[in-house]
Amino acid sequence: MQVKFGTDGWRAIIADEYTFDNLKLASLATADYFLDLPEALNGVCVGYDTRFMSPEFARYTAEVLSSRGLRVFLSDSFAPTPAVSLFSRDKQLAGGIVITASHNPPHYNGFKIKASYGGSALPESISVIEKNLNETDPGTTIEPDESLIETADIKGYYLQYLLSHIDLDTIRKSHLHIAHNAMFGSGQHIMDSILGTTQVDCYHCRLNPGFDGINPEPIPRYIRNFMTFCKKTKPAAGIINDGDADRICMLDENADYIDSHKIFAIVLKYLVEDKRKTGEVAKTFALTDVIDKICRKHNLTLHLLPVGFKHVSKLMTTRDILIGGEESGGIGITSYLPERDGIYIGLLILEIMAKKKKTLSGLVQELFDEYGSFYYNRIDLPIDEEKKQSLIAKASRGDLERIATYRVTGFNALDGFKYHFEGGWLLIRLSGTEPVLRLYCEADSPEKVDEALDYAMALG
Repeated sequence: MQVKFGTDGWRAIIADEYTFDNLKLASLATADYFLDLPEALNGVCVGYDTRFMSPEFARYTAEVLSSRGLRVFLSDSFAPTPAVSLFSRDKQLAGGIVITASHNPPHYNGFKIKASYGGSALPESISVIEKNLNETDPGTTIEPDESLIETADIKGYYLQYLLSHIDLDTIRKSHLHIAHNAMFGSGQHIMDSILGTTQVDCYHCRLNPGFDGINPEPIPRYIRNFMTFCKKTKPAAGIINDGDADRICMLDENADYIDSHKIFAIVLKYLVEDKRKTGEVAKTFALTDVIDKICRKHNLTLHLLPVGFKHVSKLMTTRDILIGGEESGGIGITSYLPERDGIYIGLLILEIMAKKKKTLSGLVQELFDEYGSFYYNRIDLPIDEEKKQSLIAKASRGDLERIATYRVTGFNALDGFKYHFEGGWLLIRLSGTEPVLRLYCEADSPEKVDEALDYAMALG
């Protein structure tokens, strides 16, 4: 079977495994899953991003779904992934599909499945779809029912929802000038639509399916030019979203990179200390340990989960989760939507800055002052199979006594192989979306992070 679901849906190289024939199989299997749900009578929705042929792939997906008798709301333009989740929930649909490969390289496309509650499809739902895949006949003839396909302004609906869930008046009155890097993705021109063109400098907010030769992922190596731009223009903050706008990272007023670990911690701190919110917290395996410290201080139950926001979404629908997040920039607040949303979180950070009258670097310093300094980096290692297996074998035993020169204090194999050491931790795991080995590290100094990652790369 050519279609294989990973950490967040199915992704593959266009014209290699990502073909109309395989898209048909994925769509048929998903249609059969939707048809068994009580909301099936209300239909489903299909959205798409700015990648090569995404509109055509989305249209074909809608046709396949309609051939199974499902009513389909097809987005009339590209839209952020959380917009599809929101539309699925509010219209009480059986679910949604987003044609996107998120942050993957430009020659990829993908197929994300969203549930009726407005979040990622649960692992058990994906298991049903995978079973359906194995039973789907590749020779099935598709006969679309055009009467069942209706275009919908999914992005416009999402925009109106954002306007009602952020204190925009406070942000506007603060006159915070920001820069928004959409990375050529589906979040482009949403920030300036909300705050106005005089308050927002748009960067990479145009269609470019090649993403200017980079991956649309908000991490330092793909935003060097944006950092230079912000050093010259000096916005109060730079907001960077990935290709489908469900993830975020930021730059502060000095154009210094602020990773999602710090953003998650700032938001959590604001919710419990300023907003007086209560509830439980969910974080995936590669997210900062500072979240643990904040939860201990405020007596919040913390759930540690495998990598992948679908695990967070599940808890958001079954427990009293206040906020959930992952290392790669996906952060969600249940009272808003049980889904990660990079646009919403970016606006919320601006609200925090405006209300507390603090710079973004000042908010980070607050964290450092209370919980100690913490630094993070991740390396995606494209290595040959032999070295990969050698490295995994050594890491998996759990018997490393030192990471570089630092004594190991703990080991956890929840998802990959995580070693806690003096002043930090190192995680080694296979990617669920790309053919790479991921090395993650957090420590109390940048030098220690570099030492630990160098050690991990030499381990194989």
